[in-house]
Amino acid sequence: MKKTIIATLLLSVLAGGATNIAIAANVDNGALTSPFMANAIVQTQEVELNAQFSQWLPQVMARFNKLPEVQAQSARATQATLGIAAADKAVYNPELGLGYQNATEDTYSIDISQTIDWGNKRGVATRIAQLESEILLSSIALERSQMLAERLQALVEQSQALKALEFQQQQFKLAKAQLDIARQRTEVGDLSSVELQLMQLDVASNAADYALAEQASIAADGAVLALFGEHKLPFADFVTALIQQANSLDVSPQLPALKSAYQQVLVAKVTAEQAKADTSADPSISLSAEREGDENKVGLGLSIPLQIRNNYSETIAVANQGIIIAEQTYLAQERALLQQQAQFSLSLPRLAARYQDWSELVLTSGAEAAKSLSQQWQSGDINTSDYLQSQRQMSGSYLAGLALESALYSSWLSWMGNSGQLEDYLNRQLPNQDAVAAASVQK
Repeated sequence: MKKTIIATLLLSVLAGGATNIAIAANVDNGALTSPFMANAIVQTQEVELNAQFSQWLPQVMARFNKLPEVQAQSARATQATLGIAAADKAVYNPELGLGYQNATEDTYSIDISQTIDWGNKRGVATRIAQLESEILLSSIALERSQMLAERLQALVEQSQALKALEFQQQQFKLAKAQLDIARQRTEVGDLSSVELQLMQLDVASNAADYALAEQASIAADGAVLALFGEHKLPFADFVTALIQQANSLDVSPQLPALKSAYQQVLVAKVTAEQAKADTSADPSISLSAEREGDENKVGLGLSIPLQIRNNYSETIAVANQGIIIAEQTYLAQERALLQQQAQFSLSLPRLAARYQDWSELVLTSGAEAAKSLSQQWQSGDINTSDYLQSQRQMSGSYLAGLALESALYSSWLSWMGNSGQLEDYLNRQLPNQDAVAAASVQK
């Protein structure tokens, strides 16, 4: 009987990291084998990165663009465009007057008057509408990036939960196979009954871990379902991509997260001009024609509001204070975003370095350590308690790597979403814009 046990050290390196490792396990005549595949494929660089994005991103973006809340954002953008056209219309319409006086000689009159936009209310209103439209578009871009970050985070957590579930499932199966071998060894006197009970407890522990992983996977599926309306969407890891972005992101007023606040400053300045325009004394001119008996009369009139009781200086002062408020608000948001960027720039490279260290250790020592431990346990060089403890340590190493990868995703998605850059970045990864439409048709 072939007695070879290779423990399932780190069933696979995280699928989207620097390396993918496939592990095949089989039970042959009572013997369990789970060797690391000799032809492990190392996937790196931009070719693999672009291929990964092209496999899943078009369909995810197509599904995202169909969401009702995203459709509402498109309607809001259209509304803002219409608002600019509405503001760019004349402020005052002409007024037509008709008159009749019944006297010894009947009098008939007609006059037309037009108020002049002396304070340029129309120009100021148009400029404000343009700025508000830009603010809205920036806000929508920021909202879309945050929504995308939330949904990609859900897909990431679903993928990570599935990895953990598959890992715990195989651990459970392998633990049961190990228990069968332990029973065989107990029958031939190679293992004590106490050690057999330890193996049974290990199987029970793996069963509990498997059940918890199943619950976590169900919860992750539910989160994706709530955000997308379906829980089965294509997704592939892109750790390489986010690591490459670690040192290439800057904070500038053009970021959607800052652009709307910066434009609020411009709006405040134009609002001060609007206050002056709205309170300006716009004159009115009128032209009239009158017929009194046989006599025709023509008149020309001019009226100017007299700002005696209220010169609106306080209204203008209020608008000027709005400029200060908008400027300080922008500076506060800029400082907050700079702090987020600094935290991101500090954390992501360190997480990436630890992730690469973890991957290298898995590649160089994982299989050999697992094989050595199993051989020593079978030959009696180490007892069952130490062997099981080593197995738990190796399993913990895999789960730690899984948590590390999740932290990488969370850090990157949080920054990209909160700064408003995520959608623009993802659009650049699409093979072409037609791919999104094609994926939408397929759906």
